[in-house]
Amino acid sequence: MATRGSRSEKVKRIFQQFDLNSDGGLNREEMSALVVAVNPRVKFSEEQINAILDEVFRTYGEFIDGDKGLTYEGLLRTYDDGAGDVDRDFDALELELNLDDNNNEAAEASSSIADERVIEAQKKQRTAAWAVSPNHGIVFDDTWKIVDDLEILIKRLKAKQAKDGKLKGDNVDSYSDAGWSRELGPSSEISDKRIIWEEAGHDYASFVKELGALRTRADGARSREEAFDGHMAIGRVLYEHQLFKEALVSFKRACELQPMDVRPHFRTGNCLYVLGRYREAKEEFLLALEAAEAGGNQWTYLLPQIYVNLGIALEGEGMVLSACEYYREAAILCPTHYRALKLLGSALFGVGEYRAAVKALEEAIYLKPDYADAHCDLASALHAMGEDEKAIEVFQKAIDLKPGHVDALYNLGGLYMDLGRFQRASEMYSRVLVLWPNHWRAQLNMAVSLLGAGETEEAKKTLKKALKMTNRVELHDAIYHLKQLQKKKVKPNGTANGDGPFITVELSKFKTLGEKTTQRQELRNAFQIRAFQRITRLNRCDVDLLKKEMRENDVPVSYSGGGVPEKSIRKPNLEEILRKFLNFLKPEIFQGAVKGINERILSVLDESGSGRVDLGMFFAVLAPLCSGSPEKRKRVAFDALLWRPVNEGGSQIKRVDAVGYIKLLRAMYLPSQGISEILEVHGETDSSMVSFNEFQVMFDDRDWGFGILSTLVKLEAEDRNRHGSHVCSVCRYPIIGSRFKEMKSSFSLCSQCYGEGKVPSSSRQLQEYKFKEYASESDAMKDKCLCFPVHSNEEK
Repeated sequence: MATRGSRSEKVKRIFQQFDLNSDGGLNREEMSALVVAVNPRVKFSEEQINAILDEVFRTYGEFIDGDKGLTYEGLLRTYDDGAGDVDRDFDALELELNLDDNNNEAAEASSSIADERVIEAQKKQRTAAWAVSPNHGIVFDDTWKIVDDLEILIKRLKAKQAKDGKLKGDNVDSYSDAGWSRELGPSSEISDKRIIWEEAGHDYASFVKELGALRTRADGARSREEAFDGHMAIGRVLYEHQLFKEALVSFKRACELQPMDVRPHFRTGNCLYVLGRYREAKEEFLLALEAAEAGGNQWTYLLPQIYVNLGIALEGEGMVLSACEYYREAAILCPTHYRALKLLGSALFGVGEYRAAVKALEEAIYLKPDYADAHCDLASALHAMGEDEKAIEVFQKAIDLKPGHVDALYNLGGLYMDLGRFQRASEMYSRVLVLWPNHWRAQLNMAVSLLGAGETEEAKKTLKKALKMTNRVELHDAIYHLKQLQKKKVKPNGTANGDGPFITVELSKFKTLGEKTTQRQELRNAFQIRAFQRITRLNRCDVDLLKKEMRENDVPVSYSGGGVPEKSIRKPNLEEILRKFLNFLKPEIFQGAVKGINERILSVLDESGSGRVDLGMFFAVLAPLCSGSPEKRKRVAFDALLWRPVNEGGSQIKRVDAVGYIKLLRAMYLPSQGISEILEVHGETDSSMVSFNEFQVMFDDRDWGFGILSTLVKLEAEDRNRHGSHVCSVCRYPIIGSRFKEMKSSFSLCSQCYGEGKVPSSSRQLQEYKFKEYASESDAMKDKCLCFPVHSNEEK
């Protein structure tokens, strides 16, 4: 860590380098040259340069010496306030310290021991750099005494816990960093070593008691400002030693003493985030933001850091669309904030906006070429866009930069799996397990990749290891699947006695028996909608919640580009409504739900890219996938269309709106429909009105409406149905849901293989295949009993 002396010397050398006329100040031209020189990879426009200079000269007006410009003391203050990184800028300019001058100064300092200022400087060098910052450091002498006593307490506690073997440390070097700003100064990464303190023992209890005495000393200060200084310093020292719970107490006390100061709110938010209390962290960052905005120019330079941490706290809650807004704000205010750009790119990737994600991540890497996490996320975005070979190169770059990068190794394994390069995939997962031995997903995926590579026995052993790590049902199904493959002697690389395990039959050859048997194409479409329901968990959202939201939500009317009145809201606000609907989901599951909804629904509703969505139409397209009876879902969809300004106040909707809505539904949920079909609606001028009963008829039409809803409801009801020992004759997995039995060859298919038109190659090939659907084994038994006499007579 650079001492205060070497830090000020570096600033002096930078100042001298750009004070071309040696007048003791940096004018606008000289400051412009400095900004450009320390950011060699950034191409600033003239407007950006002027905006930066205006901000510096306004914020540090007290350090402006007339026409001469910013003084050396002013430049030093900008660095102390976190407006730049001294070490980075010094290195970028390829400057060197004058060692002779430093040695002379050191000699002068040692010969002037009586000088109180020198004693104070030496004293401050014993603690962290933050303590000597003019804006964020220690102000009062008595606070220094408290800090010295606290350091002794922590040192004693650490020694006792280390001696007893209670102090633990986790090396988090292999994981993606949070990328957040810990300090109100230059953004810095969380320590690679996470310390875990043992809080249950006598030693810790004694420490907390003595810490309480120090807090009492701080409270007993001569003024409110000194008490604030004491509690902030206690909190900072505790935070540096990763005693987050105790640091939180101190920062909260500081918030009480000076509620309109940005610093305690910011650091309280940091503590809460580290402790996993994301909602409370978000509230504290919002208070910090409010204080910063109310404080005028005093806190302007801190806004990017507050925006970044606020975004990360929102991501912790699963609110990724909202987080994107704050990352954008941070990047706009500070174009060189590579972490803000990386986080923005990662968040955009998280909601399925891959092209925008790639752009932001490439900008972050341009600013910081050795940013391994940005490379990792860029590779994931490229893979999602289908640029697989480029993605492999970028993943490898991330691993080269950080050889133990778990995320990069794991995701590269997934990419190799998708490409069918199973041996390489298993190698990646093996490296993940070396770094993270209890990573059950890596263990499971390694088993699947070994299976793909034809190493069935090794796959079986690996699966059993995964089973010891977790008891999830998918592992049991995978083991059962392996056993079925061995029984049938089907090799996992897709061959069985030299032939493929299945053949795909054209649609016309699939026939159905009985009115209750679902058509193949319809089932396939319904199956895809059901998969979307599972991703978004919309089937667990009561459709009545949509009605309640429409009743209680007073959305102001705005006008679209075509002048049509609508109740539109921004995507982040829509995300808040979705969070209310899906409040039972964990944050990471909710993120996946938002991604699915953004890709499938919002991308269609916000075709222009304005970032705003017609809320009434959104509720209408959501309703058919929510839980509730089919009639209720259709009723809420109709009510949502009525709620829109173009229909509000009546009991009927325009026919053109009903047709447009149904075409939207088909474009979003039925893969055979194209988005171009929606464009036909714009030309329709039919002004007739439609009642709810007429709307239902339009909706239920299987050819032009959304009649597939009845099949979807059937799939929902059969989700948990198993059929005893029956397995699918193609995929060999246990059949869940409906079982489709081919009545001539007597083989059975699961819903997915039936929908995809697959039949086992080992069965007799027929001109046409006749299937009967059984929702449960009781249905199959009834059918068998009814048919038994007929079979008996034929045999005679």
